[in-house]
Amino acid sequence: MAAPITLSTPFEPIALEVRTMSSKQTIRCVSFSAILVLTGLLAIPAAQAGLPPAVDGQPLPTLAPMIDRVTPAVVNINTKTRVQVRDPFFDDPIFRRFFNVPNQPRERVQQSLGSGVIVDAAKGYVLTNNHVTQGADDIAVTLHDNRTVKARVIGSDPDTDLTVLQIPAENLQAVPLALSRDLRVGDFVVAIGDPFGLGQTVTSGIVSALDRKGISRGYQNFIQTDAAINPGNSGGALVNLRGELVGINSMIFSPSGASVGIGFAIPSDLAANVMRQLVEYGEVRRGTLGVDTQDITPELAAMLSVAVGKGTVITRVRKDAPAAKAGIQPGDVITAINDTTISSGQDLHNIEGLTPIGTPLAISLLRDGKPLTLRMTLAASTVVSLRGDDLDVRLAGVQLTDLDDSQRRPGLTGSVVKNVERASRAYASGLRGGDVIVGINQRDIEDTGDLGELLQSKPRQLMLTIVRGQSVFYLLLQ
Repeated sequence: MAAPITLSTPFEPIALEVRTMSSKQTIRCVSFSAILVLTGLLAIPAAQAGLPPAVDGQPLPTLAPMIDRVTPAVVNINTKTRVQVRDPFFDDPIFRRFFNVPNQPRERVQQSLGSGVIVDAAKGYVLTNNHVTQGADDIAVTLHDNRTVKARVIGSDPDTDLTVLQIPAENLQAVPLALSRDLRVGDFVVAIGDPFGLGQTVTSGIVSALDRKGISRGYQNFIQTDAAINPGNSGGALVNLRGELVGINSMIFSPSGASVGIGFAIPSDLAANVMRQLVEYGEVRRGTLGVDTQDITPELAAMLSVAVGKGTVITRVRKDAPAAKAGIQPGDVITAINDTTISSGQDLHNIEGLTPIGTPLAISLLRDGKPLTLRMTLAASTVVSLRGDDLDVRLAGVQLTDLDDSQRRPGLTGSVVKNVERASRAYASGLRGGDVIVGINQRDIEDTGDLGELLQSKPRQLMLTIVRGQSVFYLLLQ
């Protein structure tokens, strides 16, 4: 049976047997890379490739001068995460007393490796992937000259899988950013990182595709490349032949966990925008139309008289949202925004998340099969958060917030339970963090603000309708 194809991020704890196996694969990758250098770069002018002196009267193509300039800006990242270890025997108080085991949590330390790119030498800013540093208690950055320094997190954005670190070091060298929007399929690129913990490694390839979507959650317009990317390359640099950063290596598509020539990088244009906001605000501020959508199935296409894969249908328009003010209605099929074709809800989601707030939008849609254009301005997404203590004594110790974009799905509205204190009445009644409250006393709610309005009447009975995973049930708070 063929091995199943899985999507994995190139960032995993390193095991000896993997390293041994990967070394053979790395040799193959290097050989393939050498073939590209010797055959694919002959047409590059000598001035661009930085050719060394001639050999036997013939110039020898090489990327070495460019690599020498860029590699000092690529760093290795080592993270340590303390994880509590649960054991049914050690959790038993009688067992602990009998064997005189201290009553304290047992921990183990997970270590993982990744890569990063210095993008501001003066301020010590390093770009890497969010999944490289997420949850880490300790982050160490090793520079090209073997100095190791502690890093602090300036900000992270899980929706784009980017994190900005700052390191306290002098004499740093940064890599300049290119405009990834100028990339074309077929352009040569070079990936630099620390695969499998072997040390800094360079591989080459071409841009295989642009604006790849449907690969992971969040906002997606990945660069696809056949430059070898492996576990440990996460957060490393994807550069053009001028030594400019065009992407941050992020994930691979592979049946084995190692490179098969299908790797994905976050474009530098997106990375630069996210970094600017993380540095300035500590978070990424995104816009919203205020709609929920559904992809068009063959059945819906027949009902709406549209082609499959052409647009996304509006299922709900939130009150007071920009879309509501512009006149968008449930049942409308959005086909384009500012001349960018919309083929799915993910396309619309990308535009919401990647377009600067305040941008004028021309919404092309079909209503009852007739084309229509509506105009609006992309507004900032507002997230309402409330303390249960301020709403009802039975919700004391509960923090509530609106659903974020990763939690939204067709037909789901309500308020997310962000946290519940263990000593609270709500916890004793069965409410848990991550629960979505979709109704109160059999009345549906749209968001956290709606929940707050319903509780202003101080109802004697408080019965919540809860969505937890795939289950829906009632919960009576005493």
